[in-house]
Amino acid sequence: MTEQQPPQPDPQYVLTLSCPDKQGIVHAVSSYLFMTGCNIVDSQQFGDRDTGLFFMRVHFSAESAVTVDKLRASFAAVAEAYHMDWRIHPSDERMRVVLMVSKFGHCLNDLLFRTSIGALPVEIAAVVSNHTDFQELAGSYGVPFHHVPVTRDTKAEAEARLLEIVRAEGVELVVLARYMQVISDGLCRELSGRIINIHHSFLPSFKGAKPYHQAHARGVKLIGATAHYVTADLDEGPIIEQEVERVGHEVTPEQLVAIGRDVECQALARAVKWHSEHRVLLNGRRTVVFA
Repeated sequence: MTEQQPPQPDPQYVLTLSCPDKQGIVHAVSSYLFMTGCNIVDSQQFGDRDTGLFFMRVHFSAESAVTVDKLRASFAAVAEAYHMDWRIHPSDERMRVVLMVSKFGHCLNDLLFRTSIGALPVEIAAVVSNHTDFQELAGSYGVPFHHVPVTRDTKAEAEARLLEIVRAEGVELVVLARYMQVISDGLCRELSGRIINIHHSFLPSFKGAKPYHQAHARGVKLIGATAHYVTADLDEGPIIEQEVERVGHEVTPEQLVAIGRDVECQALARAVKWHSEHRVLLNGRRTVVFA
């Protein structure tokens, strides 16, 4: 007798949307999925009274004959009726990412490792750096490394080279994993909602060089890190995730730096994971995170 193969699971998708809040949105979405032969796996929604906007993320399965193109085409009528900003993605689709780094490699190393063990649902297309310090590290993970030097006179050319890499590799997300260059307004607009940065939460209290040493001198009791989308307003983009760690008077500046590295890695990794799973929706200067 021929051994019977187990049935293949139905393909799964994620629908995200935002629109002006009004009655009937959830009913319209769930009815559409039912009529299309889909089954809701989980659903989250939020109505923001301050902005009057409604946000929703639906994870659903579909019959094998239903393709993502068919879903997008048929959902358009529902979306138009409610003036939705919406997306449908296959849930197993791995987002292509570029990591950017300068001289501090802890976040880069953390993201490379998490991706290698399957903890992050992304595909790292390349590492881009204005230095060569981590070329060997990227190579050890089999990730292409691009050295793109930046000076005051070559900033425009360097950003143009980055965009070449992004377009050539089909990149959907750029992560500044301690990339210590200010991004131009033009590049911020080009990659709006697709570029994430990490910084210590001491900003703006402790700007400039050695922020952890400045914090130590002031006797801080909490240190932290903030992962946020990059905008033209330096370090003031919509916040995705924050992490903090309590510290005591006995902690040295060097220990603060070490603790800070761990906190930065945790906050950035969660932000990248949530973004790549389509859990983060922009809400003006804020975000809605369906974690």
